[in-house]
Amino acid sequence: MSHLDLYPDIKPYRQGTLAVDRPHVLYWEESGNPDGVPVVFLHGGPGAGATEGHRRFFDPAYYRIIIFDQRGAGRSKPLGSLSDNTTAHLVADIEALRNHLEVETWFVFGGSWGASLALAYAETHTNHCRGVVLRGIFLCRAREVEWFMLGMRRVFPETWRQFQQFLPEAEQDDLLTNYHRRLIDTNPRTHMAAAKIWSQYEGACSTLLPSADSVAAFAAPDKALGLARIEAHYFMNGSFMPEGQLLANAHRLKNVPGVIIQGRYDMVCPIESADALATAWPEARYVIIPDAGHSAMEPGIRRALVDAMERFKI
Repeated sequence: MSHLDLYPDIKPYRQGTLAVDRPHVLYWEESGNPDGVPVVFLHGGPGAGATEGHRRFFDPAYYRIIIFDQRGAGRSKPLGSLSDNTTAHLVADIEALRNHLEVETWFVFGGSWGASLALAYAETHTNHCRGVVLRGIFLCRAREVEWFMLGMRRVFPETWRQFQQFLPEAEQDDLLTNYHRRLIDTNPRTHMAAAKIWSQYEGACSTLLPSADSVAAFAAPDKALGLARIEAHYFMNGSFMPEGQLLANAHRLKNVPGVIIQGRYDMVCPIESADALATAWPEARYVIIPDAGHSAMEPGIRRALVDAMERFKI
């Protein structure tokens, strides 16, 4: 198999659920080689959920591929639940899953919010990490959230205008608060309408070139609700971490092999954050993709992600 693109589609050899704090029940699956080197995939959002395509970054003959949906996301239940849904809870869930699957050490692989969560986990549980692969760095700082809510209009003004104008004019001076209020509303007509617009906004800004497929995937009802509601919940609460925590604790990763992969023209998570992390964690290999935006499925990014896992083979 060429190292330049994704591995073929595969099916899980084992699937299950893991009950954590009520009411949360997490979906998990394993694919690839049951006796292979474990790698855990952390999806983005928060709240986006994992997909079948995420198995394809890893050589199924070599890796034991572990994928799960975080609280409130994807196939985990209940969808969109914000109860006990914080970064610390998600880090604890990763450890619970590691213990449940009897994994001693594993590679940790994540992009966007998945990169944030991978950092939070690896900085806390360094001794269980064989290595960390990160893509599209989001450090959960206030200015990164402000960029998402307001700054992207500098590059995607027409897309942002649709995002803004979904709200009544009287509410457009505080997009996050007023979207959040709608997204947590119990009426499906209210929260689904807001979720679809929020999610389409993110999808439209995630690729270097326009991608109708990307926007359509983000607009799917289950994905839209989990992504928009949980993302707004985290944004409203500073991602449940002190400002700058992920960067401040990067020194803990000094002895953990790492790769940072960043699209030069990532508009959702601009390269400034990846550069700051690479400076704070100089031991990591830093790869800038010159012709890519944010999405893991950008051609240059997906090749770099596959290559990173190929290089980790013994």
